[in-house]
Amino acid sequence: MGDRSSAALDVRVPVVAALTGVVLLLVAGRYGYHRDELYFLQAGRHLSWGYPDQPPVVPFVARTVSAVAPGSLVALRLPSAVIAACVVLLAGMIAQRLGARTGGQVLAAASTALSGVVLAMGHLLSTATFDLLGWTLVAYLLVRLLQGDDHRWWLLVGLVAGITMLANVLVAFLLAGFVVGVVLVGPRRLLLSPWPWVAAGIVVLLGLPYALWQALHGWPQLEVAGNIATGGSGTSTSRLLFLPLVVLQVGPWLLPLWLWGLVRLLRDGTLRSLGATFVVLLMTFWGTGGKPYYLAGLFPLLLAAGAQPFLDWAPRRWMAPALLVLSAPVLLITLPLLPARSAGIVVPVNYDVGETIGWPQLVTQVATAYQRLPPGTAIITGNYGEAGAIDRYGPTLGLPRAFSGHNAFGEWGHPPGTTPVLALGIAPALLRQSCQELRPSGRLMNAYGIDDDENGTSLFYCVPRRPWRELWPRFRHLG
Repeated sequence: MGDRSSAALDVRVPVVAALTGVVLLLVAGRYGYHRDELYFLQAGRHLSWGYPDQPPVVPFVARTVSAVAPGSLVALRLPSAVIAACVVLLAGMIAQRLGARTGGQVLAAASTALSGVVLAMGHLLSTATFDLLGWTLVAYLLVRLLQGDDHRWWLLVGLVAGITMLANVLVAFLLAGFVVGVVLVGPRRLLLSPWPWVAAGIVVLLGLPYALWQALHGWPQLEVAGNIATGGSGTSTSRLLFLPLVVLQVGPWLLPLWLWGLVRLLRDGTLRSLGATFVVLLMTFWGTGGKPYYLAGLFPLLLAAGAQPFLDWAPRRWMAPALLVLSAPVLLITLPLLPARSAGIVVPVNYDVGETIGWPQLVTQVATAYQRLPPGTAIITGNYGEAGAIDRYGPTLGLPRAFSGHNAFGEWGHPPGTTPVLALGIAPALLRQSCQELRPSGRLMNAYGIDDDENGTSLFYCVPRRPWRELWPRFRHLG
């Protein structure tokens, strides 16, 4: 099964990829910014080789797009739509390399296009989107290398993984998982060649600026990862739910395809190490409290590996199309197709939907409360989404810049002296410890009735007990 295919890539594969990108672009401007996108826009104004929770690429992309098309949500999400289209194309190309005929190639591309994680990551600008492309491209290159292609392809593996490291460090787990897979199931002679180690050296060299930034700042990303593992993120999940969410996020009707692909890889003497890589990383992320979508970059490979075997097994020709049709509702769950007022029904399944609705209205409510306070009052928030929204929409409403102790915002300054503040999203207990005068100033409500993280948030007017430079460490947090 590991023999390379002589069949040409079916012309329908790039068509499916292009359609995926077009659909994502058509809906890119609906609802609004995600809290992370608001954060990236502000991080782009503070360009650096690193941030407490991420490498530099995505903030740089956000800044570049904002400079070319200020305020355009569609432009901000254009890179993600292009990436999703490329991932779909690569799935078809992997299937072709694995010997799939035309139908198998199209099934690999179409199932990847209807995968929940691919659609969700293709809709929003995120570090995970760039990670998805990096993992998929590395998987394609590893397939070629295991099938006997020129060892110099390792140089491209190192280049792709190194660049991906500057967007999301999870690609290091892919490389480590592959090495463990090779040690466990072979071909162990692969590690005796100098080329994989040259590739590793390229990855280290390209990732060195971010590693140095992290080292100089006390490795804050390790604390971020620890907080995520203990439930400190809105998308954190329990170990009990990890496996079910893996299945749901990819798409339950696609389970037969990628499971078939996993079994195929594990039974293939040439490609077995790729199947072992998935198993190793599944156990690693499950055991360490990682998020289910951390595995997203391996599903295009698994779907590609399982497409042709599924077609060969299926007793009825309609079974594969039926799986795709049954998977189609994922479009309503992952993309902003419903009216905003009706989107609350998908929030329990897709948390991120709720984080894209109502930010302008929230800032308007903050402005209403702010106008009742003494002139010169500052604003502090409990998370970077709130701060990013105020910085994005607040200037036209007369609001000052927002301060926050969350992640990189905590490094960008604190209110001056003993300036009074309007505080939102901060624990009342912390405010009682820090403020000599504290009184309620309102409550935020989502204008569309979406039960997101900000719905019901209390606002307080606070006069600090001591200068903010002394209090600020209490307000700083990572996660």
